[in-house]
Amino acid sequence: METRMFFVRHGDSHHKRDGVVGGPEGCRGLTDEGRAQAALLGRRLAADIGPRGPAGPAGAAGPAGAAGAAGAEGIGGKGGAGGRDGAEGRGGKGGAVGVGKVAIYTSPLPRAVETAAAIAAAVGRPAVPDCGLCTWHTPPEADGLKQEEFLERFGIEGGGLYRPFQRGNETWAEMVTRTSRTITELAHRHRGESVVLVGHAETVEISFNALGLMPVHRPFDLTVSPASVTEWSTGENPAQWPPPRWTLRRFNVIPEGD
Repeated sequence: METRMFFVRHGDSHHKRDGVVGGPEGCRGLTDEGRAQAALLGRRLAADIGPRGPAGPAGAAGPAGAAGAAGAEGIGGKGGAGGRDGAEGRGGKGGAVGVGKVAIYTSPLPRAVETAAAIAAAVGRPAVPDCGLCTWHTPPEADGLKQEEFLERFGIEGGGLYRPFQRGNETWAEMVTRTSRTITELAHRHRGESVVLVGHAETVEISFNALGLMPVHRPFDLTVSPASVTEWSTGENPAQWPPPRWTLRRFNVIPEGD
């Protein structure tokens, strides 16, 4: 009984182009390019996982190379490490490779919600907001500020893993814990299913902590592209102790155009 976790970074966003802190108010959602990216990604994911049966229970959990295509019309693409399944994918020759129930969760920030909506429309499942998938919980008064002003006004000395880089912000260790808890809870809740988690670059990065059991401070950096897919899977119990072995099947895969 395989559990598949698809981590999606939101599409191209206004906040990134404008260079502002993109909290609940500062985020103006996706650009036209971002919406096109999300729509393409939704079609590719739908061809890959396909809806099979109702989605699992909804609710908040609390707080980049060639792709291994999954089926003839699977995600495919460029930009990341490919899955090991080869051109025919895990489902054999051609067609979609639905593996049972599908659930979709999203960060509640507008750029992620818009991306998740496009995926939900293509897959035929609702997208459930979960703040555990959010990026940095920056202070409300910094929301919408230019990044330069944010760093100038809120930056503090001595920031690091366990001390924030900015006044009122959470630490990297706190975000790793928050997001990892959400990831593992959703993996447990949807054991044997396919789960799409739409979030941010940090969400994808933290999957290496939560599932790959990397230390809080990784010895390498990651580049996560807009509207890219990273997939992990396991055939073991996601909630077992010792933790299960997860397989990184693809990283930072950007779907190719129609």
